[in-house]
Amino acid sequence: MVSFPDAVKMFFTRYVDFQGRSRRSEYWWVVLFNLIVSLVLVGLAFALGGNFESGELSPIAMILFAVFGLYMLAIILPSIALFVRRLHDINQTGWIYLGLVVASLIPFIGFIASIAMIVIACIPGTVGPNKYGPDPKGGVAADTFA
Repeated sequence: MVSFPDAVKMFFTRYVDFQGRSRRSEYWWVVLFNLIVSLVLVGLAFALGGNFESGELSPIAMILFAVFGLYMLAIILPSIALFVRRLHDINQTGWIYLGLVVASLIPFIGFIASIAMIVIACIPGTVGPNKYGPDPKGGVAADTFA
């Protein structure tokens, strides 16, 4: 299992790496990290932000919302790469992600596509090597009738 710090480090070091495979633990630790960063930035912006009913924001809140926006922009590409590697781990092409994104633009179908992404992220990876690379767990495929 990949540890929390290792998963975050891999997320940023494999920024645009669409090759290979990523384990479930790597994916979900990164999701947790991004959720924590988002909650902290937005929470601080709201806490230090001023009067939201009148629409007036303090300079600190504006800076925190700007940092949040920049962070969200910065993680778009590595998030896509991570999900593609997750698809590779279950021996599927990364182009499925494009289909899911397009499907998410259609009103009711988008909800189903979101559920599909969660299900895909939960599916265990292929044991042993597959066409996208070696098993990140280091497992070896077992032959039934060897």
